[in-house]
Amino acid sequence: MLMTPRIALIGDRDAAVKAHQGIPRALALATEGDRACAWEWVHTSTLRDDPAEQLAGFHGVWCVPATPYANTRGALAAIRFARESRRAFLGTCGGFQHALLEYAEAVWGVANPAHAELDPAAADPVIAPLACSLVEQAGAVRFEPGSRLAAIYGAAAATEEYHCRYGLSASYSRRLATGPLRVSARDAAGEVRAVELEEHPFFIATLFQPERSGLAQRRHPLVSAFVAAVCAEAPARPRTGAGP
Repeated sequence: MLMTPRIALIGDRDAAVKAHQGIPRALALATEGDRACAWEWVHTSTLRDDPAEQLAGFHGVWCVPATPYANTRGALAAIRFARESRRAFLGTCGGFQHALLEYAEAVWGVANPAHAELDPAAADPVIAPLACSLVEQAGAVRFEPGSRLAAIYGAAAATEEYHCRYGLSASYSRRLATGPLRVSARDAAGEVRAVELEEHPFFIATLFQPERSGLAQRRHPLVSAFVAAVCAEAPARPRTGAGP
C-alpha cells in the first residue's frame, strides 16, 4: 500500500515568525502536481533524548528557524537521528546552527559545543555572533562548484533572505575543509552560509531561509529538492513500527 511521505518540522511554532508562516506555503508549492507529502510540527519540548521511536514514522526532518529552542538537547537529538538514520534532512537558520552543533559534538569530538546565543560568555563557541547582523536582510550566496546545492539551484549564485545574528565561528569553519561535512555556499565576504554532508542521501543546512519564498508564492528549488528526497525515501520505510 502506498503511503504519504511525512516530514517532521522540528521547532517551536510561532505564528508571528515569518519563516514559520512561509514553511507550509513553501511545502505546498513544492508538492503541487503529482508529488504528495504531509508535514507535522514537532515542538522541541516534546522530544526525548532519544527520539528514534517518536520520529520513526517520518521520512524527512526539517529543523526550522526561531531560537533558542525550548529544548535544545531534543533538537540536537532529532538532527542526530536524521543524520544517523540517513533520513532526508534540511536545516534552516537556527536549524543550520544546531546541525553544526550536533556535528561538532558527535563527529568533531567537541565537548559541550557552545552557542553564543545561549552562552554569551563561552570562550570558544562553535556558533558565534555574526560580524554584521542579518536580521531581515537579503544577500548574495555563491555556491561551491560541484556541490549538491549548486546542482539543485542550477546556478553559480542566488539572492536569499535572512533573519539571524549568529553563524559558524571562523575557528571552526576551517574544519569543513576536510569533509565529509563541507561548505556548499558562502556569502560575498567568504563566510559560510550553507553546508552539506557527503555520502548522505540528503543533508543540507543553510543560514538563510529559503522558506520565505513561500510568502511570495514562489516555488523554491531547495525546498523542492528536499521534498523530492523525502518522497524517494518513503517507499523504503514503513509509516509506523520501523526505526532507522
